[in-house]
This record gives sequence, structure tokens and C-alpha cells, in this order.
Amino acid sequence: MAKGILEFDLNDQDEVIAHKRAVKSFDMAMALWEITHNTKKSLEWSLEGKDVDKYETLELVFGKIYEILDEHNINTEEFIN
Repeated sequence: MAKGILEFDLNDQDEVIAHKRAVKSFDMAMALWEITHNTKKSLEWSLEGKDVDKYETLELVFGKIYEILDEHNINTEEFIN
């Protein structure tokens, strides 16, 4: 059986961030799945029959993205130096 071992020096700030990225990778993948596969349809349903301008639409889209990230406990600030 093949094995892969990741090792991080948690005293090094860059490696702490790399560790967080590795640990949260499944949550990030699930959030991206939700965004790419389900968000468009749900937003279409919520906008159906409404007269909204482009700024309201952008607020809805990004609001939905932030909601999904929050549901998956993803704080992007933790993963970027």
C-alpha cells in the first residue's frame, strides 16, 4: 500500500498556512462543488420574476458565495499570506 505523509513545521508561519490549506482542502473542495454545481440554479430560482439591477444581482451572487464558504467553515484570509 502506498502512503503519503505530509509534515509541517508549525513553528514556521508559512508552514502553518500550508498546514491549514491541507487540513481544509476537503471543505474547500466541497464549497467549490456547491458553488459550481448548485449556486446558479438556486440563484435563478430566487431571481425568477424579480426586477433587479446588476448591482443587486452581484450582491446576491457574492452573498451566496460567502454563505457557502461560511457553511463549510472556510475563511480565505487564513490561507493567504
